[in-house]
Amino acid sequence: MLQELRVNNLALINRLDLDFSETGTGLIAFTGETGAGKSIILQAVHLLTGGRASASWVRNDCDQAVTEAQFGISGREDILSLLQEHGLENGDDEEDCILRRIVSSKGRSRIFINDRLATTKLVHALAESLVNIASQHDQQLLLKSNSHIDFLDSYGELWQQREQYRQVYSRWQKIARQLRELQEQEQDKEQRRDFLRFQLKEIRETAPLPDEDEQLIKERDLLKSSTILVELIGKSHYQLQDQVTPLLTELRKNMEHAAALDPALKELAQQSSSLSFEVEALEGNLHSYLDGIPKNQGRVDQISSRLAQLRQLQRKYGTTLEEVIAFAGQVEQELHSLDHLDEQIAALEKELETIGSELHKKAEVLSLDRLRVGEQLTAAMQAELSSLSFQQALFEVSVKSSDPGDASTLSATGGDTVSFLFSANPGEPPKPLTEVVSGGELSRLMLAMKCLLARRDKVDTVIFDEIDAGIGGEAAEAVARKIDELASHHQVFCITHLPQIAAYADAHFLVEKQVDANRTFTTIRPLSHDERVNELARMLGGDNPSEQTLIFAKELVEGRADKIKP
Repeated sequence: MLQELRVNNLALINRLDLDFSETGTGLIAFTGETGAGKSIILQAVHLLTGGRASASWVRNDCDQAVTEAQFGISGREDILSLLQEHGLENGDDEEDCILRRIVSSKGRSRIFINDRLATTKLVHALAESLVNIASQHDQQLLLKSNSHIDFLDSYGELWQQREQYRQVYSRWQKIARQLRELQEQEQDKEQRRDFLRFQLKEIRETAPLPDEDEQLIKERDLLKSSTILVELIGKSHYQLQDQVTPLLTELRKNMEHAAALDPALKELAQQSSSLSFEVEALEGNLHSYLDGIPKNQGRVDQISSRLAQLRQLQRKYGTTLEEVIAFAGQVEQELHSLDHLDEQIAALEKELETIGSELHKKAEVLSLDRLRVGEQLTAAMQAELSSLSFQQALFEVSVKSSDPGDASTLSATGGDTVSFLFSANPGEPPKPLTEVVSGGELSRLMLAMKCLLARRDKVDTVIFDEIDAGIGGEAAEAVARKIDELASHHQVFCITHLPQIAAYADAHFLVEKQVDANRTFTTIRPLSHDERVNELARMLGGDNPSEQTLIFAKELVEGRADKIKP
């Protein structure tokens, strides 16, 4: 259950600390004028459950908004296992789990579980076990017929079975797609084979080598420069051989003779000898380089022709010769596959038949279970609606199953079309919910559905955001009793405009908008007994309630203050 909620710098909230630890199971109501900021509570929980964040939610002139919640998870082995699996347990404390979301004014967002950074996906999974939110958006889901199958599977606890079916369906889809592709190849197999052989022949006849084009370009550039190189290197070689080398030879001999006369000149003599030998070696290297300069100008034409062939392949099959060679390998593999296409098709057809048989069985079992659960949900919703001042209303779950033997009629959810039918008027047959339901009726239908689902799941905390929209009179009293019934075994938060609901609250918080130093703030505070009476009187009769309204408000509060929960 939600024990504490702390909010800083979110929208109009500067700082908020709410403690629900003393309430336990029960109804916690939030009331206030329209526009006071009651939706900010839902906004904070939305962030903590991994919802999308926006920089515009950060209070003006603040760097970041921070929301934090502490949930009691005592005895929730499913939650503890999930936390332990990802190394996110709260130390030795197995009683609490802390969620924190930080949203910066630049739009960046981080979320933490027990002070450790976590992914949004993981937070979503955790939140599904912590809190159930029923907002006006959820009510709209009832108006989308394709979501009815989800409600049915949730009520019947069929999601695990549905997931097993979906995995088989995904395998069946993959094999069916591969088979279609091979069958399409079969239709133009000969044409495709001729085309592939042409491509392979063109590459093999040219026989490109890795980096061959780069080597040829280097050789071509060298050939184009050969005349200048011959002139420059030849002249240098001539000067060394005919001019420099004889002088250095004579110098070396003179220094050797001088060193024999004066030992002090021995080092200089060695230097002159080294210089002479180095120049002789340089002359020899220049001679070798000169002999190696290509002088066949016809080779330039051969290289240009070869490069043209290689570039032709690169334009067709790859930007580099390595890619061209790799493409040839792929062509060979495809030709091999075409030669064995019949065998592959036969193998896939057999595999598809086997998986299809398994798929049809799972679809049939799922359909039978949905028919059974549909009858149960029909009876359960009928009972719930009766307690919500819908004594003569009719609610039916229609489950239409396709032929499970025809795979083309199956989808990722199975072979069933589920729709909710409703009639609020005696004598009128039930029709699709999306065609006949009003706003107030939709609110009560969603409340009935949420109450049924809450009894089935393990979530302790339920949040209703203006579930009372479009409701008044006797229906409002019925909705209040139903929410109070749910609060007998759940922690229920209700953002409401109905005094009938607020009167049942075990804890009542007032949401107000205030202005201080030209800044607007939203504050939330718990109400005392007398303040609750005044707030209910305002909800009943406006800002200036009559004495009679105040008396009635006091009767509402005191008449329900001593209610006993089972």
